[in-house]
This record gives sequence, structure tokens and C-alpha cells, in this order.
Amino acid sequence: MSVEAVREYLAAFGLENRISEFAVSSATVELAAEAVGVIPARIAKTLSFKYPDGGALLIVAAGDAKVDNRKFKDKFGFKAKMLTPDEAIELVGHAVGGVCPFAVKEGVRVFLDISLQRFSTVFPAAGSSSSAVELNCDEFFKCSAAEEWIDCCKIPEEI
Repeated sequence: MSVEAVREYLAAFGLENRISEFAVSSATVELAAEAVGVIPARIAKTLSFKYPDGGALLIVAAGDAKVDNRKFKDKFGFKAKMLTPDEAIELVGHAVGGVCPFAVKEGVRVFLDISLQRFSTVFPAAGSSSSAVELNCDEFFKCSAAEEWIDCCKIPEEI
């Protein structure tokens, strides 16, 4: 999938014009923060995990957050195992560096971590390694089709 698929997806919410595309890479939290012009914590990074049965689970967290393995296992009932780059494309529909919770393949479960709620707006990727979209948390929850806000990560003051 691509930024165009995400643009079409976000059009249903009237948010397609919020996508920014960059001449530089935004594939990592640091690069995205530099491209957007914000602190890294405001980048909404999408972490992709593999279910034991082979399905995909996305957790979107603040750029400075780290998954807490105990919280993850308590919430989902299995050990956190990240998707490989090939699995991300196959199971989610986006390549690593542009993985986002928009225009994903059917059956992908999406959760937003409360670490994002510290900010008035955040910047998730928009389907490519050189794009982002600015959204407030209410907009993000609605258009991401997230199941719920979860507490699955640690932020620097907790680490």
C-alpha cells in the first residue's frame, strides 16, 4: 500500500489534506521528528507484532515510549514478537518505515497507547517512509479504527 491508499482512506474522515510528504526520509522517529519539526516524542510510531496464530497487531505509541514486555503479555496473553519487514508488508500492507494504522489489511488489530495522550497533536506515518499526518488524539482514535486506548508502554521518566 502507499501514501495514496492512506490518502483515500483518510478522505472518508475529511483528513486527506493533512498528509505531508517530505523530500527526506521520515522512516525513523528521529528522522520523522526532523522532517516534521517537532520533538521525537510527538511522532506516533507504529509497532507491529505477530500473533501466535500468524495475524498482526499494531500498537501506536509516542516516539519516546518503549513497549513494556510484562504489560504487553498481561494485555495480550503472549510474548511480544515484532514482525519482520517481509511480514509487515504481507500481514499489514505497509513497508517498515511507513507502517501506520490506516488502510491496513483486513483483520489487523489496532491499539493506541496512552503515551500519545500527553500531546495535543501527534504525527503518525501516512503509508510511506517520507510522509506523516498531524492528528489530535480524538481524530487519531476515530480514523485509526483502534479498538481501545491501552497502557502497554513505558515513557522515559518510567524507564
